[in-house]
Amino acid sequence: MAGKVGGRGIRVNTVSPGPVETDLWLAGEGIAAAVSQATGMAPEEVTAQAAGMAVTGRFSKPAEVADVVLVLASDRTGNVTGSDVTIDGGFVTTW
Repeated sequence: MAGKVGGRGIRVNTVSPGPVETDLWLAGEGIAAAVSQATGMAPEEVTAQAAGMAVTGRFSKPAEVADVVLVLASDRTGNVTGSDVTIDGGFVTTW
């Protein structure tokens, strides 16, 4: 997509967050709860195990993901296009 619209001054980038401290993971019907039901582990244990898989040992905060989006949308990264930024505390590299 970046190659198709870049000539018109449109930048195309993506942000790929791993586990983030949001209801998607932590709510009563979130991922931790679903994994808990499937495995018998407590939701807190599922969350701790997932966080432990990241190099940083924690989930990303929503503001950290938002900050990456803001930087990519700003003029400071005006020549960045066709990129994906993974923000997962190193989760994927240890997976």
